[in-house]
Amino acid sequence: MNASNSRRLPVGVFDSGVGGLTVLRELREALPHEDLTYLGDTARLPYGTKSRSSISRYAGQATSKLQERGIKLLVVACNTASAVALDALKEQMRPVPVIGVVEPGATAAVAARPGGRHLVLATEATVRYGAYREAILRRDDQAEVRELACELMVSLAEEGWTEGSIAEAIIRRYLEPLEALDFEPDSIILGCTHFPLLRPAIRRVVAEEAAIVDSASTTASVAAAMLADLELFNERAGPGQLRLMATDGASRFARVGGRFIGEDLDASDIELVDL
Repeated sequence: MNASNSRRLPVGVFDSGVGGLTVLRELREALPHEDLTYLGDTARLPYGTKSRSSISRYAGQATSKLQERGIKLLVVACNTASAVALDALKEQMRPVPVIGVVEPGATAAVAARPGGRHLVLATEATVRYGAYREAILRRDDQAEVRELACELMVSLAEEGWTEGSIAEAIIRRYLEPLEALDFEPDSIILGCTHFPLLRPAIRRVVAEEAAIVDSASTTASVAAAMLADLELFNERAGPGQLRLMATDGASRFARVGGRFIGEDLDASDIELVDL
């Protein structure tokens, strides 16, 4: 395929559900002229509690569906899949480039607080496999990293309970063990794509000096830089088109996903697909 045709292909994005729509939202801001195709594997969410083999298999199948549609860049907008399956997905997609959300988040945290104490708030699998820890320490061997699995915060985001006393109390409860460890973080990394919705509540709970790092926005910046380096920007003048796909529950995807993407969605906007 020639370069001109490649430029007209969409950027593909996948996640285990709707959380990756926070990444999609940032991609739309950073790449307003690009077509974007999003796939949420809602039939099998959450990935964060699954085994490594299941996560790898599901991620590979979601990637295959986007490959079938034709894409010029894959953004793995799922921290768990990025932690477990990114190398395999890069091999599967070769020569199409692949970006995960862990590496950009780690880079931003180290840049914000070099030699600092970094706290990663994530899902069970992302914590279990230590992807952020490894990525941060590769960049800064003087850093200290702790990771917390915060599954209930995923539910808060999906229910829309992102503000007020309930959200703040749950966040405080997750952070309580750090006091006994005398660990006061210099940065808080939102290591789950649901957590940007909870950023205001997190900000009210943690120390003012702590930087909050959102991997969604940093991933979008990396995607824009990669398309520029590869000369793959779509040259159209107008706005790009958005295609949304899910593997189950179009109505729920639209209802919950609207909070993540920042606009009202209808079930008719969601294409149901099998993997």
